[in-house]
Amino acid sequence: MTRSKGMAAAFAAMALLTAQSALAQGYPEREITMIVPFSAGGPTDTVGRLIAEKMSADLGQQIIVENVGGAGGTVGAAQAAGAEPDGYTILLHHIGMATSATLYRELPYDTLNSFEYVGLVTEVPMTIVSRKDLEPTDFASLLAYVKENADTITMANAGIGAASHLCGMLFMQATETPLVTVPYKGTGPAMTELVGGQIDIMCDQTTGTAEQIKGGTIKAYAVTTSERLEIFPDLPTAQESGLADFEIGVWHGIYTPKGTPAEVNDRLAAALQKALADPDVVAKMGELGTKPSSAEEATPAALKTKLEAEIARWKPVIEAAGVYAD
Repeated sequence: MTRSKGMAAAFAAMALLTAQSALAQGYPEREITMIVPFSAGGPTDTVGRLIAEKMSADLGQQIIVENVGGAGGTVGAAQAAGAEPDGYTILLHHIGMATSATLYRELPYDTLNSFEYVGLVTEVPMTIVSRKDLEPTDFASLLAYVKENADTITMANAGIGAASHLCGMLFMQATETPLVTVPYKGTGPAMTELVGGQIDIMCDQTTGTAEQIKGGTIKAYAVTTSERLEIFPDLPTAQESGLADFEIGVWHGIYTPKGTPAEVNDRLAAALQKALADPDVVAKMGELGTKPSSAEEATPAALKTKLEAEIARWKPVIEAAGVYAD
């Protein structure tokens, strides 16, 4: 490279940094779109809207939630990846961000390299539930019932890659019992069918099942955490009820398109940390059986580390199951 070309490249880089710095200093100057890659009314949507409201207050600009469902969250993720990297489009995604990297043979984005990181939001426990009139009365009898009626039991999920699909896949592996699975376009419609008695069982986040369990419209058998939940102290864990090493939580994180200035991501992370510490958020998450991520977890570095670790964790599980999406 000649000296003149080198100087030109250096000036261009300085100009870009200056422009990004100016963008960050004035950010945000207008409303922000939060893409939630699942249907409205589902558990991830519930988390997104709760956080968006509190982050908006700190940022001084409204965060508008846009539901972009389809293909296990990959449609919404692709839209976010292709957005202008200016901080005005953010993505709230869950564990499916990691599992889709293996579940889908081809993705319209690079999971690790098409995004910048803002921070972790929460990790939501899951529950194993059924229609309220299903015969088993506890988890042990459910396991026996599943094995005896494997050909006729229907298990709902929100589509390949959804948290309910992953949990259901683990359940079938742990029990060594393949079941008739019924995919829906979201856990909202799946829950409607479960409450109506058209579907037998489902595994879903407490943010989507807590109110139904409390209201008695569905029956709960176990939680997927290593310890019992404060919200349901009488509900056993799957591990203590006979499924060794059965543990899954649905973590959520916020991302921005690749190239978004670090100052903007840091500003979003600061707003996220403040929102997660808000007493209303803590209380509402508690009612849903979860809790906010800590200030140390709600950072770009922590989210990046989590995503990398979860891709590595789920890759062999998915490959062993042989379940892929086109």
